[in-house]
Amino acid sequence: MAFAVLTTVSCGATEPAASPASSAEPTSAPPATSPPAQGEPEATPSPTAPPEFSAKVSAVSRDRLPYSWRPGCPVHYRDLRLVRLSYWGFDDAPHTGELVVRKTVTDDITTVFRKLYDWRWPIQQMKLVDAFKADDYASIDANNTSAFNCRNATGSSNWSNHAYGAAIDINPRQNPYVTASGSTAHKNAEKFTKRPMKGKGVINPGDKVVKAFAAVGWEWGGYWSGTKDLQHFSKGGG
Repeated sequence: MAFAVLTTVSCGATEPAASPASSAEPTSAPPATSPPAQGEPEATPSPTAPPEFSAKVSAVSRDRLPYSWRPGCPVHYRDLRLVRLSYWGFDDAPHTGELVVRKTVTDDITTVFRKLYDWRWPIQQMKLVDAFKADDYASIDANNTSAFNCRNATGSSNWSNHAYGAAIDINPRQNPYVTASGSTAHKNAEKFTKRPMKGKGVINPGDKVVKAFAAVGWEWGGYWSGTKDLQHFSKGGG
């Protein structure tokens, strides 16, 4: 009997039973990741698409036009509309800008700028000219796209179509007002006086921007004889 007990103890000392809670062996293995089937591409995250074009037309309050409108203008501010719309920036990203136009042309503006956005055609910035105290020179120098401004036509005592809310100037640095002699008043625009030419935000004769405006009855100042206003589009011309 004593011999049997000794044998049992000896076996226990040389071969200890394995503990189920041993830290050297994990109790469960992580699930294996199955490789993609042969010929099947691995899933990759899709890039976020830019937002769809949007345009919101609303009445414009007098306090939004502290400099650009005054009594005696050829159109009352109640007949103007504020259009907040999408545009594609020079930074290749979507933005929201503001234009003030006459209420009768809001559909024209929305139609054209929807096309420009879908084409990713770039615009530097789009603020009301009141951000520049209605100073047309300052707005142009900042390459600001704008519409309504109760002012005379350049070099004239007659109202500009801007004063009626039926004209818009787009990227005025890349598309300057050029005299018959080929000069422009803005130093930062001097290299853009020739046409045709390539460049971001540049408008050329017969291009898709000109055609988009023509399709809604707007004329381009780049087709004027003598002096050319390459930034300028207006309903019915002028």
